Amino acid sequence: MDYNGYVTEETIEGAEEGPLAGRTVAVKDNLSTAGVRTTCGSAMLAEYVPPYDATVVERVKAAGGRIPGKTNMDEFGMGTTTETSAFGPTDNPAAPGHVPGGSSGGSAAVVAAGDADMALGSDTGGSVRCPAAFCGVVGIKPTYGLVSRYGLVAYANSLEQIGPIAPTVEEAATLLDVIAGPDDRDATTREPPAGDGGSYAEAADGDVEGLEIGVPTELVDGADERVKAVFRDAIVDLEDRGATTSEVSLPSVEHAVEAYYVIAMGEASSNLARFDGVRYGVSGGYEGDWNDAFARAREEGFGEEVKRRVLLGTYALSAGYHDKYYAKAQDARAWVKQDFDAALDEVDVLASPTMPVPPFELGESLEDPLQLYLADANTVPVNLANLPAISVPAGETDGGLPVGLQFVGPAFGERTIVRAGSALA
Repeated sequence: MDYNGYVTEETIEGAEEGPLAGRTVAVKDNLSTAGVRTTCGSAMLAEYVPPYDATVVERVKAAGGRIPGKTNMDEFGMGTTTETSAFGPTDNPAAPGHVPGGSSGGSAAVVAAGDADMALGSDTGGSVRCPAAFCGVVGIKPTYGLVSRYGLVAYANSLEQIGPIAPTVEEAATLLDVIAGPDDRDATTREPPAGDGGSYAEAADGDVEGLEIGVPTELVDGADERVKAVFRDAIVDLEDRGATTSEVSLPSVEHAVEAYYVIAMGEASSNLARFDGVRYGVSGGYEGDWNDAFARAREEGFGEEVKRRVLLGTYALSAGYHDKYYAKAQDARAWVKQDFDAALDEVDVLASPTMPVPPFELGESLEDPLQLYLADANTVPVNLANLPAISVPAGETDGGLPVGLQFVGPAFGERTIVRAGSALA
């Protein structure tokens, strides 16, 4: 099946030895690769070739990983379906005719198709976990600061993290072991707390005896009935393995989607200002004044979803509306963080459906951006709270569509969510 998972299949060789020797690691096309095109799924950067590697790419190569190509993605990471790419949509190998999720849809698709052993994606509001759920594979969104973002083309700096995608929890954790750790070129990175020893892969032992799992009612009640049925079966399976479950409440998540999009679009407006046809991007020509050239470059280079988010973000940051929208969104973000921290003081992990709906059919939701924004309801709160989360396959609907289960842990609690996830995958 030609599912259009790659933008380019230029191979990048790694070291001869290392923990990833003999394995292929596909790389999302917003991660810089020296001498190899990095397009961000956009016509704006269709021919851009960076002169340096992202830190995670350096670490994959040093660990022996072989990069078979750059994977398709929603333009600049803005989307939930990988249909906003300037290079065409990606089909879902696990559910042909359906979207693979986004924005890291190409990364999840090549893993699901068996064309790469592992992959790297980036997660701003669920962009690793959503495609992992839709494609029936595993995706990890690390704690903010655990993995360097140096070389990641920025969308929303305060929210995004690079994370691994793989067929199993152990393999995803192995890739996380390689890419995690401080980086002098990224001041937001930090060491995990002292005493948090051992590799992440070693934590994938499937032992959930005595694990306390909280189930946030707000992240389950609004889900599609087909998704809830699969989720409940998975919870029963975990209980049979010795875990205990209880309902918890996260009242603030009611406002999380609105807060997330105000913050993310505001940061996108600032970050994408550099794509002006002079510093980066397609040229708008030099006839007339600079403002006309700037406008032409962005009209030709950006797709509709990127334009929409830049305009909304600029509006939210404007002098008359900053306090009305952006400042309130930051207040809501703090509330979300408080709710998650309070819940995780009572339980070890939180569990919910990764996505409240099964994979959309290709083309189904393109005319309704609001529907796509609301589909992120279970994933964006985790990014607002800067916490780690993992999506693992929970099963399939009666119609054979993949459903993911999300575990959320406390800051730098990657080993706990890996242990929980490994009981299912």
